[in-house]
Amino acid sequence: MLPFVVRRVLHGVIVVLAASLITFLVMHLAPGGPSLLADPKLSVEERAAITRQLGVDAPLPVQLARWGGRAMRGDLGTSFLYQVPALSAIRSRLPNTLLLAGAALLLATGLGVGGGTLAAARPGGVVDRLGSAVASLGLAVPVFWSGIVLILLLAVKWQLLPAGGLTSDGGGGIADRLRHLLLPAIVLAMAGGAELFRYTRSAVRTTLAEPHLRTARAKGTTRRQQLITHALRPALVTIVSVIGLQLPRLVGGAAITETVFAWPGMGRLGVEAALARDYPLVMAVTVVVSAGVVVASLVVDLLQRWIDPRGVSPT
Repeated sequence: MLPFVVRRVLHGVIVVLAASLITFLVMHLAPGGPSLLADPKLSVEERAAITRQLGVDAPLPVQLARWGGRAMRGDLGTSFLYQVPALSAIRSRLPNTLLLAGAALLLATGLGVGGGTLAAARPGGVVDRLGSAVASLGLAVPVFWSGIVLILLLAVKWQLLPAGGLTSDGGGGIADRLRHLLLPAIVLAMAGGAELFRYTRSAVRTTLAEPHLRTARAKGTTRRQQLITHALRPALVTIVSVIGLQLPRLVGGAAITETVFAWPGMGRLGVEAALARDYPLVMAVTVVVSAGVVVASLVVDLLQRWIDPRGVSPT
C-alpha cells in the first residue's frame, strides 16, 4: 500500500505542476493584460509604470521563475483585481464551493445509486424506464442551459426558490441558505447523478445475473438482502470509480453553475480573475483546485482498495 501511495503522491505533484505551467502559458500568451492596464485614460508612461509595478514586463521565463520561487514559500501573489493576497481571496470563497460541490455530490450519489439499484431490481419497470429517460436528459442537457431553464421555472414563474446568490437580503439563516443552495446543487448534480444511475444499474444487473445470487435465493434470502448485500456491495468498486471521475467534472461544472446562479464560490472567482487577466489569482485558483482534485482522487483510490483488497499490489 505504501509504494502505491508514494507513486500517487508523486503523480499528483506532477499533475499540479503541469496544470500550473499550462495555465501560466495560456494566461500570459493570450491577448490583453490586466484590466487596470486597459484603462483608456492612462498615458503610455503610466501604463509602463504600472506594468513594472505588477512585474509583468519581464520575460515569461523570469516571471515563471519568480512565481515558482514565491509559491515554494507559500506565497501565491497578490490579486490585481481585489488587491488582497490571492490565498486570502480563495479562503473567502472556498467554503461556499465546498458546500455546493458537497451537496451536489451527495445528491448525485443518493439519487444515482439508489435509483440505479431500484431500476436494476425490476428491469423494464416504472423506475427503470423513468430513470433511464431522466438520466439521458441529464447527460444531454448542458449545465448552463438547465440552470437557466430551472431559474425561469422555479424562481421566476413559480417563485418556489431563489434565483441566485448565497442568502436573501436580510436573511442568512440555515433555512434561507438551504433554499439558495438547492437549485444550483440540483443543476450541478444532474450529469453526475445520471452517469451514476447508468453505471449502478448496469453493475447491479450484472451482479444479479451471477451464479452466487441463485445460491443466495435458494438459501431463502430476502430481496432486500440480495440487492444490498449480494449485488450492490460487489458493485461498489465500479460506483466509487465513477464518483472519482465526477470530482474534476464537479470543479468544471461549479465554474459554470456559480456564474449562472451568482454563487460566490471559487469557480466564479476563477472566471472573474480570468476575464480581468488577474494572473496571480488565476494561478492560485489553479494550484488549489488541482491539489484538491489530486487529494480527492487519492482518497477515492484508497477507498477502492479498502473495498476490494485484491486490487492492492503486493509490492
